[in-house]
Amino acid sequence: MAEWHDVAALTELSPGQVIEVIVGTEVVALANVAGQIFAIDGVCAHQGGPLGRGVLSREADGCRLTCPWHGWQYDPATGRQVLSQTIRQRVFPTRIAGDRIWVSVGAVSCSSQ
Repeated sequence: MAEWHDVAALTELSPGQVIEVIVGTEVVALANVAGQIFAIDGVCAHQGGPLGRGVLSREADGCRLTCPWHGWQYDPATGRQVLSQTIRQRVFPTRIAGDRIWVSVGAVSCSSQ
């Protein structure tokens, strides 16, 4: 059963912004993409860089989250690394309740997008 965690206020995450939060034992990068909130494993698959301190950018094919250490890029909605079909960060379900952002780390999403 999914356990939901209250992780941040909506006011802490403006559109186009990404922040790092700790959810249980997980480091999670929260990204606000045009008002839609995504939660992705916050530890870069390359060398453990902090994705929650990365940069969101709009591209012709969608949004990208760039790791601040070595520039690896991920789709925050699917967790897919931009240049690889096999490297994928875990993504976690999110929901908004009132003015709070909630994340469930017990229910890892298996998005195929």
